Amino acid sequence: LKFLARLSAEIGKRGVIDVLRKGVEHGPVHFDLFYGTPSPGNAKAEALHAQNRFSITRQLAYSMDETRRALDLGLFINGLPIATFELKNSLTKQTVEDAVEQYKRDRDPRERLFDFGRCVVHFAVDDSAVEMCTELAGKRSWFLPFNKGYKDGAGNPPNPHGLKPDYLWKEVLTPAGLTNILENYAQIVEEKDLRTGKKKRKQVWPRYHQLGVVRQALADVRAHGAGKRYLIQHSAGSGKSNSIAWLAHQLIGLKRDDREVFDSVIVVTDRRLLDDQIQTTIKQFMQVGATVGHAEGSGDLRKFIEEGKKIIVSTVQKFPHILDEIATEGGKTFAIVIDEAHSSQGGKTSAAMSQALGDQAGDEDEEKDSEDTVNEALEQRMAARKMLTNASYFAFTATPKNKTLEMFGEPLPLDAEGKVKHRPFHSYTMKQAIEEGFILDVLKTYTPVDSYYKLVKKTEDDPEFDTKKAQKKLRRYVESHDHAIRLKAEIMVDHFHEQVLAAGKIGGQARAMVVTSGVERAIQYFHAFKAYLVERKSPYQAIVAFSGQYEYGSAKVSEASLNGFSSKDIAAKIQTDPYRFLICADKFQTGYDEPLLHTMYVDKPLSGIKAVQTLSRLNRAHPQKHDCFVLDFQNNSEAITFAFQDYYRTTLLAEETDPNKLHDLKAALDAAQVYSPEQVQKVVELFLGDADRDQLDPILDACVAVYVDRLDENGQVDFKGKAKVFCRTYSFLSSVIPYSNAEWEKLSILLNLLTPKLPAPQEEDLAKGILEAIDMDSYRVEKKAAMKIALEDKDAEIEPVPTEAGGRKSEPELDRLSNILKTFNEQFGTLFTDTDRVAKRIRDDIAPKVAADAAYQNAKENTPHTARMAHDQALAKVMQHLLKDDTQVYKQFVENESFKRFVGDMVYAITSQG
Repeated sequence: LKFLARLSAEIGKRGVIDVLRKGVEHGPVHFDLFYGTPSPGNAKAEALHAQNRFSITRQLAYSMDETRRALDLGLFINGLPIATFELKNSLTKQTVEDAVEQYKRDRDPRERLFDFGRCVVHFAVDDSAVEMCTELAGKRSWFLPFNKGYKDGAGNPPNPHGLKPDYLWKEVLTPAGLTNILENYAQIVEEKDLRTGKKKRKQVWPRYHQLGVVRQALADVRAHGAGKRYLIQHSAGSGKSNSIAWLAHQLIGLKRDDREVFDSVIVVTDRRLLDDQIQTTIKQFMQVGATVGHAEGSGDLRKFIEEGKKIIVSTVQKFPHILDEIATEGGKTFAIVIDEAHSSQGGKTSAAMSQALGDQAGDEDEEKDSEDTVNEALEQRMAARKMLTNASYFAFTATPKNKTLEMFGEPLPLDAEGKVKHRPFHSYTMKQAIEEGFILDVLKTYTPVDSYYKLVKKTEDDPEFDTKKAQKKLRRYVESHDHAIRLKAEIMVDHFHEQVLAAGKIGGQARAMVVTSGVERAIQYFHAFKAYLVERKSPYQAIVAFSGQYEYGSAKVSEASLNGFSSKDIAAKIQTDPYRFLICADKFQTGYDEPLLHTMYVDKPLSGIKAVQTLSRLNRAHPQKHDCFVLDFQNNSEAITFAFQDYYRTTLLAEETDPNKLHDLKAALDAAQVYSPEQVQKVVELFLGDADRDQLDPILDACVAVYVDRLDENGQVDFKGKAKVFCRTYSFLSSVIPYSNAEWEKLSILLNLLTPKLPAPQEEDLAKGILEAIDMDSYRVEKKAAMKIALEDKDAEIEPVPTEAGGRKSEPELDRLSNILKTFNEQFGTLFTDTDRVAKRIRDDIAPKVAADAAYQNAKENTPHTARMAHDQALAKVMQHLLKDDTQVYKQFVENESFKRFVGDMVYAITSQG
C-alpha cells in the first residue's frame, strides 16, 4: 500500500508519461514501470520489452461516487492509464460530436482518472472521424481533430478495407506505435502565465500530421542515409515547432546498418521567439547524455561539434557559417533542420562579392527577408559545387516559392509536355488546418478600406508636374499627415471597442495588431492612439514595436523610451492588461505566435509571402477564439487573394526554369558591348587568383564608363535588369542542373562584380515642390462591406524562376497641377460625372501606362500571381486616371466583375508579353 501511495503521488506530481519513462524511487529501491523499444540484437532488452502489458478495459467504471458512470474503453500499460475512449456510431444517429459533448458534460474533471497528467489522452471516436483532448476541463475541454485529412481538407479518406478511422488502432495505438509516442512525442511542458505569474503545465500529444512527417522522414533517412533534401510544407499555425523538435530529437539516435546516421543535428531558426520553445521541447527528451547547445558566438559551433553536442540550435544569420563549418568536418555527418525556408528574390552572390570588394552599397531595389539567407547560402555552395553529401536538409515552410520547391522538393516524372514538376516531401495544407480548427481562416472577414482624398490648391501658381510622381508624393503627404493618421487611429480604436471588446471576443481577452509601413508611421500611430484612448476614457493602452533608435521630432526615441519598458518584454506585456494594441513597423510580422491576437489593422502595402505571413499572425487557435478580423487601409481583396492562392492546398512548380533562356540573356548582354570577351576573361582570372580590388576596379570602371556614355537611359535600364536576372537565374540553375557552362560561369562572375557599380539612370524629379503647393481639404474613409475571399479549390501551381528581363524608363507624363489634383481627387474621390467612349484607350493608352508601372515591373520577377496582383493594382490606378470623363465605363469597371475581368485579362495579356 505504501508503494501504491508513493506511485500515486509521483504520478500526481510528474504525470504518468514521466513515471513510465523514468520509473519511481521508493526507499532504497528503483522501480521500472515500463520497458522501452529494444535496440536491434539486444536479447535482454527484447525480453524485458515483451513483458510490458498493453491492455484494454471495456465499460471502465472510473468513479467511486457515480458508480454507474463508465467510459466505453480504457487503455492501460502495465496497469497505468494511457487513454480513454468514447465511441459513437452513425447508425444510432450519434457522431464524434456527441462523444465530445459527453466528455464535456458528463465526465467530471475532478475525478481522479481525469486529474491532469494521470491519463495522457482522451479520444472521441465515431465510424468516420477521431478527436482528441489532453486535459478534461468540463465545458472548456479543447478537442482537436486527429484525422488523416481528405482531398487536402479535413476528415478521413474512404477505406476500402474497413472503417475510416481504423488507423487509430491499426497504426497509432499498436504496442509499437504507442511505445514510440510515449518515448519520443508525448510530454508535459510548463508554461508561465504572464498575467498571474503562475506556472501552468500543459500535456502534449502529437497531431496526426506531426506523427506522419516525423515518422516518414525517419524512414526515408533509414532507407537512403544522409545527403538528401526534404521540403515539409506545413501550414502556418500547424505546430511546426513541435514537429521540428520531435524530428531533431529522433534524428540523433537514428541508426542505419548498426551505426548512427548523424553525429549532430543543427536546428536553424530565424524566429528568435521560438528559440526557447524549441530548446525546451528538445530538452524534454534529452536522456542518454544527449545535450543541447545554443550557438551564439562565432566559435560556438566548432566548440559544440568538437564536444560532441548532439543538438545545436542556431539562427539563420549563422547559416552560411554553419555550412562552412560542416564542410571542414569531412568525417562527420549532420542533419540540418531549417525553420521557414524561403527562396531569395535576388542574385545570391552579388551582395557577398560586393562586400568582399568593400562595396557596402548593396542593391536597394531588391527586398529580402532574413529567411532568404538559407537559400542564398545553399545556392552559393551549390554553384561552387561544394554541396557535401555529409548533410541532410529538412526545410519546414508554410509558403514554398518556386526556388524553394526546386531546391528542396521531390521531382515528379515528366508530364505530357515533357516538363518536370516538384512537390513537397510532406504537406499539411492551409485548407486542412482551417477546416480542422488548428488555425482560423483570416480571410473570412477580410475587409478592405477605401480612402478618399480631397486636395485644394494653395496658390495661384499652376506649374507643370510629373503626374505619377506627383500622385505618389500626394499620397505620401496625405498618409503621413497627422489629420489622416489621427482619423485612421480613431476608426481603429472605435472599431476595436465597439466590434471586438463589446462582443466579448476570445472571452474578453482579444488583442489587436496595427501593421504600419515604417518606423515614423508607427510612432505617429502610437501618439495618435495614446491621445485618443485618453479622450475616449478607455482603460486600454498601445505598445509600439520597431528596431533600434529613431529620430522623431527633435529627439531620438526607442521602443523602451516610448513604451516605458524593455523591448524584450513586449511579447509578454501585450498579453496583460492594460495593453491591447500592438503597433508594429517590420516587427512581429513573422514567427510571432499569439493566440490572443484577434484583429489586425493594415496600413502597409502587402503582397506575396509577406501578405500571407503578416495576416497569418491572426490565425493561431485558442479555445475561446472563433473568428478573427482584418481591416485593411492599403490593399484590396484581389491582391490578398492572389497572395494566398499560391499557397492554398499543395503548391506545385508549374515547370522547371528553362536553361536555354540563359543563352538569350547572354546574347542580349553581349550585344550591348558594355564589356569585351577579353575583359570578362581578365576579370575572371584576377578574381579567381585572389586579386585585390585595386587590380579589379580599373577593368570594372572601364565597363561602367561604357555603360554610362554609350547606352541611353532605356538601354541602361534594360542592361541592368537583364544582368540581374542572368546572375539570379544562373546562380539558381547551377544548383539544380547536372552540367556546368564555362561561359555562363565567367559572365556571372563579371556581372556579380559589375552590377552593384552600375549607377541607376538619373531622372529629373519634376514633382519636386508639389507639397508646398497644396493643402488638405478633407479626408474621409469608407469601409466596404465585409467580404469573404473564396480561394479556388485547386492545386496552385507556381511558375518557375522567371528568365525574362529588361525594361525601359517610363516617359514622365507632364500635366498642369490643376489636372493632377483633379485626377487625384477622381482617382480616390467621389463618382465621376462626364461620359465618353474609352474602348480604344484600353489598347492605346491604358496598356502602355500599366506596363510602365514600377511595382508591376518588379513584380514580374516574382510569381505570376504576384505579377497579376501588381498589374491589377496598376490597372486600377490607370483606369481611374484615364476614365475620368466616362463615368459609365468607370462604373462598369468598378462594379461589374465580368467587365473588370475582361479588361484586366486583355491588358495583362498585352503587358505581360513585354
